[in-house]
This record gives sequence, C-alpha cells and structure tokens, in this order.
Amino acid sequence: MDQKEVEKTFQEFGDYVIAKAKANLKSAKKSASGNLSESLDYELKVSANSIQFDFYAEDYWKFVDKGVKGKISSAKAPNSPYQFGSGTGKKGGLRSAIDKWVIRKGLTNIRDKQGRFINRKQMVSMISSAIYNRGITSTQFFSKPFEEGFKQLPDEILEAYGKDLEKFLIKEIE
Repeated sequence: MDQKEVEKTFQEFGDYVIAKAKANLKSAKKSASGNLSESLDYELKVSANSIQFDFYAEDYWKFVDKGVKGKISSAKAPNSPYQFGSGTGKKGGLRSAIDKWVIRKGLTNIRDKQGRFINRKQMVSMISSAIYNRGITSTQFFSKPFEEGFKQLPDEILEAYGKDLEKFLIKEIE
C-alpha cells in the first residue's frame, strides 16, 4: 500500500515540532552558540510495512528542555529527572562549558558589589557554583511542541491511512 498521505502527515508533524522548538529556543535565549538549534532534526523512513520516525539533537537537549535540579534547591526544575551531584553532569564538565559560554558571550568588565573587576576564572566559578547549587530552569522548548503536535496526530493519521487505503483499494479493483 502506498503511504504518501501518512508520510506527508508525519513530515508535517516533524516540521512543526522542529520549527516550534527552534523558535522556543530563540525566544528563551537558550542557544548562545546556535549549536542546539542547528542540531534539531528528524528522520522519517516509510516502508511497505512500517514507519520509523526519529528526532535528533545535541546530547544536552534534555537538560535544556527538562531543566536540572540543583544540589541544594530543585525550585527551577522541580519535575526534572536530572540533578547535579547525583552522577548526572560532572561539575568539571560544567565549568568547562561555562568557561566556553563566558568567552563566547564576551563577558568582560564585570564588577562585584565592591566595584572590583571579576576575572574570567572567578566569574566561571561563581556561575558554575550557582548552577550546581540551584539548577537549570526547565524550558520545555521541545516537549511542548512535541505534545501539541502529537495531540493532532491520531486523527490526522487515521484520516491519512484512510485516504491511502482508499487509493490502494481503488487501484486494486481497477
């Protein structure tokens, strides 16, 4: 059976989720390097007897989406399955990533409460410590568009399968 309608429906679903997720990242200002947004993609494989649909993204997408509980407080991501200090996310890896972010953002000439300049190493330490202790806020940049698009799928898939089946039966009868 030709599954063009079903394939089209899944492509629309994938396009919708990716476009909304990228827009959510941009509006939440959660893509400093653009790597996460650029990595978002999907793959659809349709064969006579099956459909395979996969989403792809940088490995850290789930931490941005679900957030991370801090060692001291989980207020920023109370429902997150991830937590610093429990083996998820090494503090050393966190500092390295923060250092690269500080460089990329060009954060210089920052002063402390006494008006003294803070060097990059101190800034990275302060930011890393705050994230480690208080966590990362959940954005649901991917989860929300996926859920919204998925809610539309069942009816659309049944309708698309019906159209494909009708075309198949007409072709078989002729």
